Amino acid sequence: MKACVLGAATCAVLVGPANALDLSDWTVSPYETTVGDNVVLKLRGTAYGSAYAADQPDAPGLDQSGVTGAAVFGAELGRTYDSGLSISLKTSFQPYHDRLSIDNYGGDFVEKVYGVVQTGLGRVEIGNADGAAYTLALTGPVVESDISIDNTNASFFKDPATSQAFINIFALNSTTETSLNYAKISYYSPRLFGAQIAASFTPSEGKDVVPFLDNGPDIADRQNNMWELAASYTRDLGPVSLAFSGGWSVAHDDIKTPGHAGLTDWSVGTQIDYTLNDDVKLSLGGAHRRSNAYVFNINQVFDGGQTTSNHLSATVTTGPWIAGGELGEGGADGKLGAPDIGVHGASATVGYVLNSNLQLNVGWERFLYKRDTGTFYNGSPHITMDAGFLHLPFQI
Repeated sequence: MKACVLGAATCAVLVGPANALDLSDWTVSPYETTVGDNVVLKLRGTAYGSAYAADQPDAPGLDQSGVTGAAVFGAELGRTYDSGLSISLKTSFQPYHDRLSIDNYGGDFVEKVYGVVQTGLGRVEIGNADGAAYTLALTGPVVESDISIDNTNASFFKDPATSQAFINIFALNSTTETSLNYAKISYYSPRLFGAQIAASFTPSEGKDVVPFLDNGPDIADRQNNMWELAASYTRDLGPVSLAFSGGWSVAHDDIKTPGHAGLTDWSVGTQIDYTLNDDVKLSLGGAHRRSNAYVFNINQVFDGGQTTSNHLSATVTTGPWIAGGELGEGGADGKLGAPDIGVHGASATVGYVLNSNLQLNVGWERFLYKRDTGTFYNGSPHITMDAGFLHLPFQI
């Protein structure tokens, strides 16, 4: 009920004054300056905050409403030569996040530090960066990526035992993302005739920027020698744009224990955009991922069973307005005492683009979890949660 009330109230707040709210002339550009010998320094950042009201089974001390948010800061040093060669160093840091807004990288302060060499023959990246499969992946259109139910950065449901996001037990993620921000070497080809291919090698779960420098955590069943291959294809057919992606990853179990194995993870995705006129665009897409890592945890790779994630989404954009809906579902086969877990998710969101920096979003989402053994904190093998939210991202 609280989630429905918040959704209705925020819709009224958004829809009423939005058309009269004109911030299009108020924009902030990334800071850019030249230092040294033709070296360009660029500074950028993003931040978001969400107010929410959730409706989930109660528990002592569980606060079902509140705010959540995070901020990311990035810097880039680069130089482009007359020959077309470009060399740069890129970084990304997360100086703030709360317990409900922990992103892909586990709350690391240093998210990315990597070097890039760009030539006419392609791009090479070395350091803490995303892998090839994740970089080229498509999962379908969304109103705002931080609040998507697939690979979300902001959750609105708490686990009363930890006060962190409840969905951490198994989060929908339909993109192959096994190498996270571990130190790696990646190559991306130029896009020719709409096609691009890429590959990454991640020697270990180490995060010390330089590949081969660190073996990662000293734990059983850690993965090393992670290889990724990825491809994407785009094509415009008049008012219709088509895009497809695929990613594949394998790894070796470095400290193998009984019942475990090396990693195999793959995903496919697509998106179709149809431009009706200068103001209206329709988008539809989705993705499927399959892995032998239990709940996509690469240190829990079983020698039997699969974890899957599926995502389907659609958006319609007209002028500054964008509305969309998402459906997601996934399943994880348990073993060695771990339960089978299933999840279904749905969301609906309306956004209003204030300017190139700001987008105001209001929406609702629902998750249903189930397990074959044991119970959740509500004493049942099933749990359903709803939330209404108001979300404001700021991006430079």
